[in-house]
Formats: sequence, structure tokens, C-alpha cells
Amino acid sequence: MKILHLVSTVDPRSGGPIEGVRQSGLAMAALGHRIEVASLDPIDAPYVRDFPLPLHALGPARGHYGYCPAYASWLRENATRFDAAIVHGLWQYHGYGAWRALRSTRLPYYVYAHGMLDPWFRITYPLKHLKKWAYWPWAEYRVLRDAAAVIFTTEEERLLARESFWLYRANERVVPFGTHPPALDAGTLREEFLRAHPHLQNKRIVLFLGRLHPKKGCDLLVHAFAEHARATPDAHLLMAGPDKNDWQPALQAIAQTHGIAHRISWPGMLQGNLKWGAFHASDVFVLPSHQENFGVSVAEALACGLPVLVSDKVNVWRDIESDGAGFVAPDTVAGTAGLLSAWRGLDEQQRGVMRAQAQRTFETRYAMSGMVRSLLALLHEHPSHAAARARTPRALHVDAAEQPEATATLRN
Repeated sequence: MKILHLVSTVDPRSGGPIEGVRQSGLAMAALGHRIEVASLDPIDAPYVRDFPLPLHALGPARGHYGYCPAYASWLRENATRFDAAIVHGLWQYHGYGAWRALRSTRLPYYVYAHGMLDPWFRITYPLKHLKKWAYWPWAEYRVLRDAAAVIFTTEEERLLARESFWLYRANERVVPFGTHPPALDAGTLREEFLRAHPHLQNKRIVLFLGRLHPKKGCDLLVHAFAEHARATPDAHLLMAGPDKNDWQPALQAIAQTHGIAHRISWPGMLQGNLKWGAFHASDVFVLPSHQENFGVSVAEALACGLPVLVSDKVNVWRDIESDGAGFVAPDTVAGTAGLLSAWRGLDEQQRGVMRAQAQRTFETRYAMSGMVRSLLALLHEHPSHAAARARTPRALHVDAAEQPEATATLRN
């Protein structure tokens, strides 16, 4: 198939959705599908140059909404080249522009909500929610209503999405996210990471990997880690992620009040082998988010056999709890402290059992091959793809060794 992904930006600092596009795109390209991406980025952005899939950088976009005059016209001109278009995320022009351009064409488009319909935003940011209501009826409502399908990564996300706006209509489908760890062995990745961060040698690393954002519960983790640090002399908290909102100084101030500032490292965003090496070098992974439609980093941790400690607002928490791949608690300081306490309470044999289960949970639920099969099956359901359905094998597999390193192609 020829699939076009539509995103506001390919900047890796924007979080999990663009990492999902990158990983799934490379996996599908390895199977022979043609994958391209269109974004509202300026063509001279450094992350545009480094993106590993054919990319059409159509910006620069205007303002926070991202209005881009060239975007809709480019989509109309190129619609016949593709079998499906997939919009990632809401509330910016790349979705509404896709609706404007594609509703009168034969190209079906699909929308990944990526958690952006979760009622947590309505409750936490009521003024922003009112602003969204101002253009919901004529913009996002129509984008969702006319999509071939609106895709959610978990059943929990699908059900919560119905609670944000009373005017809501969508053909809802669930396609669990998948990830694909690199082919390098765990020891090699671990040593590469520790060479870059030698002060973490022989530490029991508690890993947070994600944006430093209030939604992620970073403050809860810093507070809760104080107790864990006192009880575990060799424990060290690694807060790895971009800080676009300049929140790190406030978090460091919290650590200072607890006297644990020297027990926390802030390496910024980790990518590539250093990211995977951090997973392999860590003792446990923690994500105490107030809202998380999936949690890409959770799947990545499980792929490395790393147990996960998550809040019950991370929408895969039921899988984690039922499988025994980690622990689950409320998104509070006490809940997060309880997660770390539960981990401390395990002996080494029990931790080994949980690590093995983490790996099994990944392979059963979140391997990239499963995501690719589910997504392609959904795209092939559209009436325009009857011929493609006849050509598609019943089972599709992704082999890590067969994934090529694609080269970015830039067009505008």
C-alpha cells in the first residue's frame, strides 16, 4: 500500500506520536509498503533533515494553530498517489486541512486521536476547553465524523473520548501501539549508555523517560523518590526528557527541599542507542502520569524486559496489572511512593520473574508486528482496497534484521 502520514511536526521533542510514525513507518517500509510523511515543518529544520522516512516539509506554519497555506493544495494535488492517509493528533491545522482537501477526493483518511479527546484536559484546563468548543462544531467534529475511522490505541482511550464533547460522531476502532527495539544486544546498549553517563555505574536507576510536563506527574515522582532514596542507598533517579515548558528548575527545587538533588540526573532527551541503553541500564521504569492514552515509553521499557510502575491513568494499566509486568497505583504522591515501595519489597528472584513477564507482555501485546497487522487490516477494510486485500498475505511479520535504514527525502 501507499500510505501518507499527516503530522503537525516531526520534531522528536513533541513526544510519542511522532516516534510511533517513525517506527511503524520503517516497519511497513520493510514489508514493501510505500510510506511518506507530510508535515507543517519548515524545510530547514534540523529534525526534518534527520527524519528517516520520505518527508514533505510544507511549512513554515503560522501561529500555534499551524495554518499552512500550501498544505491543503498539496494534499489535493497528490491524493491520487496514495491508498490511505493517516492524520495524527487533533487541534491543529494539519487535521482540518486534511478534511478540507480530502473530503472531495477518493482518498480515505484516518485519524489517530493520540489521547487528545481525553476528558482530563477538559477538567484540568477548562478555559482551553471552552476555546476548543468555539471551533469544535465546524472543525474537529467534522474531521472525526468524516474519517474512514478514528483510531484509538486502547479500549480505555476509546471510551474516555466520548466524554469530552456532546457533539461527537466517529467510526471508532482500536489498534494497539507497537514498538521495535534495535537489533543490538542489551549488554552493548547498556555499556554505551554507561560510558556516556559514568556516574550512573553501579546505581539502581529509577527511570522516567518522557516530556517534562505536568501531565506526566514528574513532580509526584520527585516527591516520592525521596523516600525511595532513603531506603535504597544506591538508588538514582534518571529524569530523561525534553523540557519545552522550562519546568526542570521547579522540579529541581522540589528535590533540593528533600535533600536528594544529588540523587537525580537530568540528561535531557535521550534518542537512539542511548535511549535503549538507558532502559537496559535501569532497575525499574516509572510513569505516574495524570493522563496517558498509551505510553510509548511503557511499551519500550517492556520490550527491554524492564518492569513498569504506572499510574491508573496510563491507559495500558489494566494490561500491566493483569499480566504482573509491574505495579499500578493512583496518580498521587502517595500512590507513586507506594509503587516504589512495592518494588523495594520484592526480592531478587521475584524481580527476575517480573522482568521475564515484562518481556512476555511486550511480545504478546505490543510488538510492532502485531500493530502492523492490525493497522493494515483496518486500512484494507475500505471498499477502495478490495484489490489490495486480495494481494495481502494472511499473516504479516516484521523481522528486526530486515528493517532497512531509510533515507529522508525532502520536498515542499
